[in-house]
Amino acid sequence: MSGLYIERRGHGSVPLVMIHGWAMHGGILHPLADVLDAHYDMYLVDLPGHGHSRTSSVPLDPRACAEAILRDTPPATWLGWSLGGLVATTAALAYPEAVRRLVAVSSTPKFVRTDDWPHGNDPVMIHKLAADLESDYKATVDRFIALEAMGSQDPRAETRRLMAEAYERGEPDPRVLMEGLRLLEDTDLRARLHALSVPSLWIAGRRDRIVHPEAMRWSADAAGGRFVELAHAGHAPFIGHAAELADVITKFTGSDA
Repeated sequence: MSGLYIERRGHGSVPLVMIHGWAMHGGILHPLADVLDAHYDMYLVDLPGHGHSRTSSVPLDPRACAEAILRDTPPATWLGWSLGGLVATTAALAYPEAVRRLVAVSSTPKFVRTDDWPHGNDPVMIHKLAADLESDYKATVDRFIALEAMGSQDPRAETRRLMAEAYERGEPDPRVLMEGLRLLEDTDLRARLHALSVPSLWIAGRRDRIVHPEAMRWSADAAGGRFVELAHAGHAPFIGHAAELADVITKFTGSDA
């Protein structure tokens, strides 16, 4: 496959591009897509090396992914969850004529903690994930899924749901998973957010153990956007809180009628 697999669904007229996170695929967002069905014409992307894009020749680079998605989608609101938020934010910065609005869900402009960024994760976590990937990548992905579910209202049920969905489209390419970790470790979009010219919405789960809500509050302030915190959600608010998440999104895009 030279491009990316993009699933189209929905009965609405408002175009909405949806991009998943690390080690997942577009199908993981189906609970949210189901609730948004009447409002949007949705384009659910499988990133390179993931899902049905496992053999794609597109590199797992935010700009390259954005350009590949743009070739097959109309001007739209772009929603990115976790790692997918880096792709969506990069696209909104580079192509504001095509990315009409940005919705970042549990996503951060800089994933790792540094002296000037207290809202990031311990870099040791990334290094351990990378080391573990080389010995047993499936067990490593499963542990990351459990971490994603931590802090949610029902972490066991959320873990089961995420694990059931994660391999529905086959196993991701371990090489691309490693590239994704490097992307999370190296990317820093903080200095560019002030240049974001499209309306933006930053949605955090108060119980998120992967992306600190304060990272998203900071991002919303930097981008001149809107920040919303879902009180009982963790890192994957589309599982267990899809209706609440959808309500925030439709109001932001004016598609709640």
